[in-house]
Amino acid sequence: MPLRIPDRLPAIDILKKENIFVMDSSRAHNQDIRPLKIVILNLMPLKVTTETDLIRLLSNTPLQIDITFMKLKSHTSKNTPIEHMMAFYKDFDSMKDDKFDGMIITGAPVETYEYEEVNYWDEITEIFKWTRTHVTSTLYICWAAQAGLYYNYGIKKYALEKKMFGVFKQYPLHPLLPIFRGFDDFFYMPHSRHTEIREEEIIRNKELTLIANSPESGVSMVMARNGREFFITGHLEYSPDTLDKEYRRDKDKRDDVEMPVNYYIDNNPVNKPLVTWRSHANLMFCNWINYYVYQETPYDISKIK
Repeated sequence: MPLRIPDRLPAIDILKKENIFVMDSSRAHNQDIRPLKIVILNLMPLKVTTETDLIRLLSNTPLQIDITFMKLKSHTSKNTPIEHMMAFYKDFDSMKDDKFDGMIITGAPVETYEYEEVNYWDEITEIFKWTRTHVTSTLYICWAAQAGLYYNYGIKKYALEKKMFGVFKQYPLHPLLPIFRGFDDFFYMPHSRHTEIREEEIIRNKELTLIANSPESGVSMVMARNGREFFITGHLEYSPDTLDKEYRRDKDKRDDVEMPVNYYIDNNPVNKPLVTWRSHANLMFCNWINYYVYQETPYDISKIK
């Protein structure tokens, strides 16, 4: 897909080596096409890794997509050079009057805090509210999914006794929904979290639809507003080695982190990971872009409401 991303973004060279077609802004300006406008609010500490993971998945449709990266004014990233943030990211304040066909809000390493204790809670809830009148469809991932469900629908989160960590089998509960078009009877999703939301609270809320879950990892996908909002508690976007890096980073620092389950070949961390989620990750992102963004968004983007 002709994915239109900022010139000189590090992900360009990484993805070209993977034989993924990306188009920098200079070339895209010469095409007379109304690209889909997708904004990514990247709350993850390792910005370049997350940028690459998401762009990789957005690259598999025939549509031209114009990617914009959003950052928070109330939070400064400690793990990404300021030069990178200044070159490729824009403050939410500078984008308030813009409209977008789609938005992705990532997870963040703040899940053990109460929501109101997060130092950027006021700004991010303003963004949650803004998406409802300025974006056709929004994907909330991991902590953002929990936070969005809490702010918009009052769904609480609960601490787990041990980290939900590994790759778990998920079951579509509404397999005829377009988001699951082409899916098998089950699919795999990586999870990496210390908290959960509970199925009974989702089911009780008439504004929400539980669309996928797991006997092991619980709620995995929730839909609202006929697909204008999706809340995904896991990480379909993860690269093959992400859980491995998290495991080796944390295993000697915390007492509640065990080896990620269903991840290494023969469940042995000496072996490499066995990737079981990549095909459904690509399919889900393609379905979201096609059926909930492209098919639903107005050609005149100013008419999004």
